[in-house]
Amino acid sequence: MTILFYDLVGSDAARPFSPHCWKVAMALEHKGLDYRAVLKRLVEVPEIEGGVSKTIPVIRDGDKVIPDSFAIALYLEEAYPEQPSLFEGPGGMAHARFIERWSQLTLHPYISVAALTALHAMQDDENAAYFRKSREARFGRPLEEVTASRDASLSSFRASLEPLRSMLSYQPWIGGEQPLFADYIVFGALQWARIATPYQLLEAADPVAEWFERCLDLHGGKGRSIAAAA
Repeated sequence: MTILFYDLVGSDAARPFSPHCWKVAMALEHKGLDYRAVLKRLVEVPEIEGGVSKTIPVIRDGDKVIPDSFAIALYLEEAYPEQPSLFEGPGGMAHARFIERWSQLTLHPYISVAALTALHAMQDDENAAYFRKSREARFGRPLEEVTASRDASLSSFRASLEPLRSMLSYQPWIGGEQPLFADYIVFGALQWARIATPYQLLEAADPVAEWFERCLDLHGGKGRSIAAAA
C-alpha cells in the first residue's frame, strides 16, 4: 500500500522546503518504501487528516496517521523491520534524539534568521501574509530586520558546527559507517537553507559541506533533485 506523505511547498509546488519533511522524505527513501507526496501550503496544514496536527510532516499508512518527523521515523522502523534500519537499534534511536535536539537548538535558530525573507518570498500572496504575520509575532520585528542580522552571526554559526566537523574526521556519516536517520536530521536543516536562499552558510572546504554534498547524492540524488536557490 502506498504511504501518503504530506509535504510543504510554497508558490512553486516543485520546491518542497520544510526541514522536517525532508527528514521524512529521506527516511522513506532509505526504507525503500512506496509513497506519494501530497503537497500542502502553510495555511492548508491545519486541515490535513481532519486536523491531526498543526504542523507537518504527517503520513498516512493504511489506517494509521502519524504526525511529527521523529515519530514517523520510529513508526517506519517498527512497521517495516525488514527494510534497512534508520537507527540500528535502541542506541541509535537515543543518539538520533540527541542529534535532533542539537539541530533544533543550534542549526534551526540561525537558519531561520538567514533564510527568513527568502522563505517569505517563496509563498503566494495568502501564505506570504500568514508567514509575515506569524514570524514577525515570533521575532518581534519586521522580517527584513531579522535577516539583516545574519552576517554578524555567521562566524558564530560556523563555529557551532565544530562538534560535527570533528566527528566527521573519525567517521564518514553521523550514523557511523553508513547514513542513518541522525544524518537526515541535520541534512534536513541544511537542505531547508539550500532550497530557500543562495546565502552561503558553509565554506566550500568545510568537512560539513563535503558531508552535505554526499547526502545530496543519496538515494539516487533525492536531495539534489531540487535545485539550489539561485
